[in-house]
Amino acid sequence: QVQLVESGGGLVQPGGSLRLSCAASGGIFSLYTMDWYRQVPGKQRELVAAITSSGSTNYADSVKGRFTISRDNAKKVVYLQMNSLKPEDTAVYYCNAERELLPRLMYWGRGTQVTVSS
Repeated sequence: QVQLVESGGGLVQPGGSLRLSCAASGGIFSLYTMDWYRQVPGKQRELVAAITSSGSTNYADSVKGRFTISRDNAKKVVYLQMNSLKPEDTAVYYCNAERELLPRLMYWGRGTQVTVSS
């Protein structure tokens, strides 16, 4: 069982920056692909960024060049550095862990609110 706790959300002005953190406990962190998703009311949860155990990354087109995902396996933490934030980035951001080996288990954090507004 993996527990995930997000932090770092808040209110920021357009053009500003935030860094989200997701601390993991339980399980073997290095075996998991770590993802950040976001969701706004009435819409489906969407994948924002992902990083595999080997460090390969993938980003949604809407955040490429502005967001950076990274991980620290020793600390069991995954980060999402968000720069040049836009009002449309406003959402609840969720951390997700996907086990890369069978069985393919997934775990979710409770989310952290990011609001981009002047």
